[in-house]
Amino acid sequence: MEELKQMQSLGLVLPSPAYLFGALLFGLLGYVAFRRGRKTERNVLTWSGLALMLYPYAVSETWMLWALGAALAGWVFAKWQ
Repeated sequence: MEELKQMQSLGLVLPSPAYLFGALLFGLLGYVAFRRGRKTERNVLTWSGLALMLYPYAVSETWMLWALGAALAGWVFAKWQ
């Protein structure tokens, strides 16, 4: 328990279950879009899928993860055809 308090004092905390679920969900959606973009040679889907897979590493707030993920997933859905 002492180690957990030391980590928290350094600013290292475990993410919430909502954050983990969102990161997994948007990562899987990004992988599907990335694969579809590579298969159909559509750069928009390839790069959008890559962005969906990687952006959770740059976002630390749960609400921001879900907001950006929904926006990027909407973009992928619009470009899917």
